[in-house]
Amino acid sequence: MRCPFCGNDDTQVKDSRPTEDNAAIRRRRYCPACGSRFTTFERVQLRELTVVKKSGGKVPFEREKLLKSLQIALRKRPVEPDKVERIANSIQRRLESLGESEIQSKVIGEMVMEVLLELDQVAYVRYASVYRNFREKKDFEKFIGELGE
Repeated sequence: MRCPFCGNDDTQVKDSRPTEDNAAIRRRRYCPACGSRFTTFERVQLRELTVVKKSGGKVPFEREKLLKSLQIALRKRPVEPDKVERIANSIQRRLESLGESEIQSKVIGEMVMEVLLELDQVAYVRYASVYRNFREKKDFEKFIGELGE
């Protein structure tokens, strides 16, 4: 594993343990070249996923992008960071278990919406405003009105 600080290719694992949900291995590493310590996570990847965008373009699935969008929606909300990690893991596992290597971006968006609706309605509305491309105040009003029904 390359050191993120100095680029040295020869780092050492000092400690390994499973994450809370047993979905990954957390490794504490040490770089003998610069003395830095850092953490890596090792996850099982069942298959390579490709996201098919609305435009028809295809890009590799990036768990970090999914995680970041969840973190943005849940910013300053009463949800623990570990819970956000578990949600990202769960969505990724669901996508991998679909049996398809190409996933429509809409499928991912709907999975995120489904989870956020149950978890935090403010985060749900935040995510929806980007996902559904709200442009005006009335878009929010209509969406929130539907949420109350």
